[in-house]
Amino acid sequence: MKLYDIKKEVLLIVLILATLAVGLYFYPQLPDQVPTHWGVDGQVNGWSSKTFAVFFFPGLILFLYILLSVLPAMDPLKVNIELFSRYYFWLKLVFVIFMASLYLVTILAGLGYEINVGRLVSWGVAILFLFMGLMMPKIKKNYTIGIRFPWTLHSEVVWEKTHRLGGWLFGGLAVLMLAVGFWPGIYTFWALVVGVILMLVILMGYSYWEYRKLGK
Repeated sequence: MKLYDIKKEVLLIVLILATLAVGLYFYPQLPDQVPTHWGVDGQVNGWSSKTFAVFFFPGLILFLYILLSVLPAMDPLKVNIELFSRYYFWLKLVFVIFMASLYLVTILAGLGYEINVGRLVSWGVAILFLFMGLMMPKIKKNYTIGIRFPWTLHSEVVWEKTHRLGGWLFGGLAVLMLAVGFWPGIYTFWALVVGVILMLVILMGYSYWEYRKLGK
């Protein structure tokens, strides 16, 4: 498989430009200051000029997309990334859509719409985690993406077992984020923080345990 499919990459570029086009379309209607940050209680606690809001976030999306595209080409195990390049493209697509959705939420909030930002972010993160859960077992050993502990990078066996478990844990975390989206924002925030930390601890312990089993 090829690491890049030009036609698919063009689709992502067009999607990013379309995101910017939406911001430019609403630019004249936006107030001079628009909300760009919300606290865990769902209340706006940060504002930016509309020029910054409209242009910075599409630029950030483009930068992150380029970063996600360039790093695999520099990976010493690039050949392994090529083995799951189709899934990697879909990851970039889901990520760009997620970031573009956050941008559109900012635009709508600036236009005066009442939006439950915490709930939308929680569900967006849930979709991102769900895709990560489905993708985890497909990821081959590399230095760019995946669960890169010393023990997983040391052994193909440990890598594969850890990523199979990671798939289930990401899926479970996705279900949790879907559920807590109905809760007040402070609970959603802590559910995400505790869930991610717990998942990392489990994966770290499990990968080390599998590594020790190989040694024995």
